Amino acid sequence: MRVTFNFATALVGLLSIASYASAAKSYNRLNISDAAVLFIDHQVGLFNLVQDTNPDSFKNTILAVGDTAKYFDLKVVLTTSREDGPNGPMMPELKAKFPNAPYVARPGQINAWDDPDFVKAVKATGKKQLIISGIVTDVCVTFVSLSAKAAGYDVFVVTDASGTFNEAIRDASWSRMEASGIQLMNWFAVACELARDWRMDLEGLANLFGSHIPTYKALMDGYNGAVASAKK
Repeated sequence: MRVTFNFATALVGLLSIASYASAAKSYNRLNISDAAVLFIDHQVGLFNLVQDTNPDSFKNTILAVGDTAKYFDLKVVLTTSREDGPNGPMMPELKAKFPNAPYVARPGQINAWDDPDFVKAVKATGKKQLIISGIVTDVCVTFVSLSAKAAGYDVFVVTDASGTFNEAIRDASWSRMEASGIQLMNWFAVACELARDWRMDLEGLANLFGSHIPTYKALMDGYNGAVASAKK
């Protein structure tokens, strides 16, 4: 078997590797002036499918993302899939946080990006960074994230506000999204990256974190108690 060397092909390959390495090293961080939050299929029926995380922690984190969106006054889009069937309606606590946000009840599209009303609502935010979470990770989150990325958006998936059947499926989904340049973050990292500086609102950020992280509330209570004692 004779192997031939094609210089042009080799050059293209090297340039591709260099381009990928350069992109991997860049730090594209969240910006409150260019970010919108998408809640995909956080429905009461689908919630029962989630087995890769603790249900109480999972619900708390979903609501924490909602409170983060409200705290930073970010544009929000909510969507559901066949909510008149077993998937059920969107979590009432989440929907209640955004009474004026676009709400797209998809009649059947599994990939929310296949629904023109949803895409229209996303475009109407005027933002290029999309913070996405939903149920289930491997379908509702992955499909729309890949579609949005292909459409030119910067996509950030909130891993702990998304859930699926088990950890193996979750990990495979994460790998698939990462391979397409989608950033995976947890809720706390999202909030901190949006804030960037404690001096913007130390008390407000502390209250946001303390409302959803018991240990953080304990930390702040201890600090405030020490400060109060020192002033006596």
